[in-house]
Amino acid sequence: MSTSHRDDASFDRLALDVLDSLLEGCQVIGFDWTYLYVNDAAARQGQRSREQLVGRTMMECYPGIDGTPMFAVLRRCMSERTHARMENEFTLPDGSKGWFQLRFVPVPMGVCILSLDITDEKRAAETLRRTEEQLRQAQKMEAVGRLAGGVAHDFNNILSVILGYGGFLLEDLRPDDPMRSEVEEIRKAATRGAALTRQLLLFSRQQLLEPKVVDLNELLSGMDKMLQRILGADVDLVSLTAQSLGRVRVDPSSIEQVIMNLVVNARDAMPTGGKLTMQTGNVVLDEAYAREHLGVTPGPHVMLAVTDTGTGMDQATQARIFEPFFTTKEKGKGTGIGLSTVFGIVQQSGGHVWVYSEPGRGTTFKIYLPRVDAAVEAVRAIEPPATLRGSETILLAEDDDQVRAVALGILRKRGYRVIEARNAGEALRQSEKHAGTIHLLLSDVVMPEMSGPELGRRLASARPDMKVLCMSGYTDDSIVRHGVLEAGIAYLQKPLTADALTTKVREVLESSSGSTRVSAS
Repeated sequence: MSTSHRDDASFDRLALDVLDSLLEGCQVIGFDWTYLYVNDAAARQGQRSREQLVGRTMMECYPGIDGTPMFAVLRRCMSERTHARMENEFTLPDGSKGWFQLRFVPVPMGVCILSLDITDEKRAAETLRRTEEQLRQAQKMEAVGRLAGGVAHDFNNILSVILGYGGFLLEDLRPDDPMRSEVEEIRKAATRGAALTRQLLLFSRQQLLEPKVVDLNELLSGMDKMLQRILGADVDLVSLTAQSLGRVRVDPSSIEQVIMNLVVNARDAMPTGGKLTMQTGNVVLDEAYAREHLGVTPGPHVMLAVTDTGTGMDQATQARIFEPFFTTKEKGKGTGIGLSTVFGIVQQSGGHVWVYSEPGRGTTFKIYLPRVDAAVEAVRAIEPPATLRGSETILLAEDDDQVRAVALGILRKRGYRVIEARNAGEALRQSEKHAGTIHLLLSDVVMPEMSGPELGRRLASARPDMKVLCMSGYTDDSIVRHGVLEAGIAYLQKPLTADALTTKVREVLESSSGSTRVSAS
């Protein structure tokens, strides 16, 4: 053999070694769609060995490939002898998906395909896109939540006035008075408004919750008959509860509201009947899941899934379902607050909501709540006071003139002696002037000069036996920032009604607990 022949063979071997060392895949496809050459990178990318590919057609090695966009580009390059580029998503033999950047280069024996695996970059970009979208959605929900909380606060003061004076009118009207039914309608409308503001506060995570350690299986079991009545006879209710289910720390009544709202939505999505499945389970949300779902803390969780076989939702609808007042129902059939309330309660409980739906295929909501290792706590029943009347002295501090007038009227009608103050400074002066006992400070939480809890602390040194009851129309600033929870102060959520106010006043006055007093320190 001549030296030139040996040099040619050595060069060919060197060229093949170079091609095999490339990170970029290289494969040569003949005019009959047969693999003529495949380097190591292309074999790894396609999850087939070189021996499985070379000498066989693409259709033999990857059934169905001739129906893909990539094959259409390859066919055009093969016939027209042109170059081309594309990004291609490829279903690999193990069922996973891969993304490849492809270049098609005509060669004398067919077409050379150069392929670069960009799967990791695509996944990272998709994760970033989802994170950015979740962040935008979270920021939008936060802004809407602040707006909703502020509106609810102001609206609760207005409703206090309507409900209060409505109650005064009803007390003065005879049972047969023709005006009585009209005043009752006003009260009913105001009560519905109060329910709406409560849901807005739940959505904006500004409602005061009273968490307890509960077992979701027990909670669902206790709601079974009620849920079946809501669904009706044409919807089959199926419960799939996990054995040894972990416990969660939630406000029981709020989680019941979450379940009720999801069930009502599911019923409305199945107008001709169907199946509703309630499922519980223990799950662990890992770091990867947390990275892809903003606000999720990795670790053990308890899952509650609600699945219906109803009409389902498209992607555009799913993107807005948690926004308050967004609804796809006919006018007058829904307020658009139900799923907003679900979102708010779950978020405030430290949990996460996941939804999957397809038009015509039904919807699944999954609620993930952090699992706790603690015994189930019994829900303590509060005995109602024997009477709503009293003769004690109450110092009332409220900066809203109309709300103060309503509270003053309610308390005086029930027999209390009331000292009124328009702000904290006036309350301090009134306390100094009053020689007798002040049994209770009833104060709004947020006032211009100082907060209700701070007013209570200022008065505590001179009046250590005085009890404190704070009230507010919202809880974000008023409860957390102003230290109502930390001080263990009794709290009343506005709007005020005669029964709610006088019941809470008697509970606090009759309580032997020191938590209704505040320390001067």
